[in-house]
Amino acid sequence: MAESSRTGSPVARGYPHLHTVRAAITALHRRLGAEGVRAYASSLPAAEVAFTDAEELYAGAQRIARATVLHLRLPDARVIVGFRRTEHAATVELGAGPEYFVELNDRFRSHRRDVGAALAHEVTHVLLHRLGLEFTGERENEILTDTVAVYLGAGWLLLDAYRQDALTRQKLGYLTPEEFGYVLAKRSLAFGEDPSPWFTSPQAYQAYTEGRSRALRDLRVPPLRAAGAMGRARYARDRHRGAAASGAPYAFEGGGGPVARVLFDCPVCHQRLRVPVRGPVRARCGVCGTQWECDT
Repeated sequence: MAESSRTGSPVARGYPHLHTVRAAITALHRRLGAEGVRAYASSLPAAEVAFTDAEELYAGAQRIARATVLHLRLPDARVIVGFRRTEHAATVELGAGPEYFVELNDRFRSHRRDVGAALAHEVTHVLLHRLGLEFTGERENEILTDTVAVYLGAGWLLLDAYRQDALTRQKLGYLTPEEFGYVLAKRSLAFGEDPSPWFTSPQAYQAYTEGRSRALRDLRVPPLRAAGAMGRARYARDRHRGAAASGAPYAFEGGGGPVARVLFDCPVCHQRLRVPVRGPVRARCGVCGTQWECDT
């Protein structure tokens, strides 16, 4: 895991990786299935990753690594944690297992509150390795890892590691703070879990609220019945002319004549759905199993 920003360096903001983030959510649902994803309905508790100066360094790091391994449902994996000087925040040595070696940057010796965040990312690498789930390209794979870590309930720590004050700023991971907030909000909406009390960083909480606003917009796009009046009016115009406007979150397919189907992303897993254009209809996502009331 590369350290995105530290000590005064600018922090990227917004949603530059949103397409890859959504693709990662889709890939995760396809690989685990609806029941497999629901097995992670509870997040890693903050108490299990708390790390004070009073605890012995290596024993504490191993305890948090073990808690993360168990949370990610890798009970037969053993993560051995070490510390050394490195340009990255952390690295993991992947192999056949069952032992995996994680090296944390030496600075975590004195910044223990972020050990859990670094380990959440690295242990998720182990999970993805075992699942055989990967994207093409190193950066895309790191975005996949961040996204899966958050969506499966361990990566909220990565967002909470985003902090800044008058002299320094820090962010771990490849996603922007708002993207971390977006994925965390997608998880929150899916499982009815409120992560707000866990944040120790006010900047992280603000990024979560902004990401949540973006995630809620996914639930209000046409042809969903919950879409707002302006969106529905625009959708009706596009449907009448048989083509979606530029940037619209839907597209149309014809059947040799009038518009026959509308295509749009499932608001939960972003699998592409195809629904007949015939007025009120209930659409069911074949990947995550969620049902949606639509007005096509």
